[in-house]
Amino acid sequence: MLRLLALATLLGIVGALAFGYLGWIHPAFDSFSHLRIHLAAGLLVCGVPLLALLRYWPETVCALLVGTMSIVQTVGLPMTGHAFERGAIHGGTYRLIQLNLRYDNPTPQAVFSMIGREKPDIVTLNEVSAYWIDKLAALKAAYPHQIICPPPAFIGGSAILSRRPFAHGFTPECGDRGSLAHAILDINGNTLEVAALHLGWPWPFAQPWQLPRMEPLLAQVGDTAIVAGDLNAVPWSQTARRVERASGTEMLRGIGPTYLDRRFPAWLRTSAGLPIDHLMVKGGVIPTGVRRLDAVGSDHLPLLLEFMLLPQQQRATVLQAQIRQSADRQ
Repeated sequence: MLRLLALATLLGIVGALAFGYLGWIHPAFDSFSHLRIHLAAGLLVCGVPLLALLRYWPETVCALLVGTMSIVQTVGLPMTGHAFERGAIHGGTYRLIQLNLRYDNPTPQAVFSMIGREKPDIVTLNEVSAYWIDKLAALKAAYPHQIICPPPAFIGGSAILSRRPFAHGFTPECGDRGSLAHAILDINGNTLEVAALHLGWPWPFAQPWQLPRMEPLLAQVGDTAIVAGDLNAVPWSQTARRVERASGTEMLRGIGPTYLDRRFPAWLRTSAGLPIDHLMVKGGVIPTGVRRLDAVGSDHLPLLLEFMLLPQQQRATVLQAQIRQSADRQ
């Protein structure tokens, strides 16, 4: 009975892992993809004892190979981004921080200390609840150019805070009941579009119904842009791919886990958490570094992106190359 139970558990995990590769059929399958790494690790954990029992070894060996290949194929993705010689770019390096604040974060001072320490040029935020709106007024002097979208629910909306001015003649916009904030910034004479978005939970929750509303809005993001936010979706999911396609961006991979429910120990977040907070770029945005920052009271970790901007005259060539690469991926 013990051997049969172990085999049934092993085959059940294999089935769940396989479902995660069928997200293109239905969002229910895509939900399994978010746990791909955890399921693959479960195969390894269950498979080794079953081998020790000296039974069902062909099935067990196959399951171990499937688990190993899933981990290598998924975690082995390097951080991507368009390489460019620094010497060919005139101008400095800029910084953007992305953070899901957590609507009821009990330590707002930790957030402000982190922002003061890192001094980003731009901050994109999610879950800016009524609780947070008054508190963010403390950053108005350092970040005078702000768009804080009205909270669509008690968890709050998205926001963009910037040291750099909004482009002349452009009014920042909110979309999808505050889940998307969109602004065009003037950075030393070069324009940069920034979008902060927050998607709902995967199927059977609101994400499959929200995404079709979000895609036309993302398609309006210009040729040189950063799209940042909490997608509640892992990089290899169909949801993340649809966001990439709709916005015409490329996701920076290899950042690692950023979210874990607060009922679990915080030290597990960087190893057993989910990589659902993302940075995506296109056009003249040249990433030079990206990393996770220390926790600031939220169940999500902050992300720091360092980047350079191509001058306007150099962007057309890069954009054409990106369009060709996007077409090849599709």
